[in-house]
Amino acid sequence: MLVSTETISFGTEGFCHLVDITAMTQEKVRQSGMTQGIAVAFVPGSTGAVLTIEFEDGLVHDFQRLMEQLAPQNIPYEHDRRWGDGNGFSHIRAALMGASAVVPVVGGRLALGTWQQLLFVDFDNRKRQRTVIVQLLGE
Repeated sequence: MLVSTETISFGTEGFCHLVDITAMTQEKVRQSGMTQGIAVAFVPGSTGAVLTIEFEDGLVHDFQRLMEQLAPQNIPYEHDRRWGDGNGFSHIRAALMGASAVVPVVGGRLALGTWQQLLFVDFDNRKRQRTVIVQLLGE
């Protein structure tokens, strides 16, 4: 049984910036030599999320618009009143989307659909350096 824990790091722009982490995650699978199992991508922190979606300009725009409708930036949040950092909306958005995604690994490849990518979303209100933990479990 293989258990491998790796990290991938990258810069983000904040404000619902989506980063395609599919290739970086697939490279961790390749480096591990795992042929069957699961890959878990997890973001430590409360203002980012990991999800699957087609990484296409129209859908990116639609996703960003939906997030603004669900948790608008310009309404009062108790978090902002307490901490004064103006990112209450980012915590709510991240909670809605979730901090991780699990993808099966079959034949040494992430078993994603043809138009499906693994994405990180930075919901915070500023640029950041982000890390995603990739844990591989299998053989």
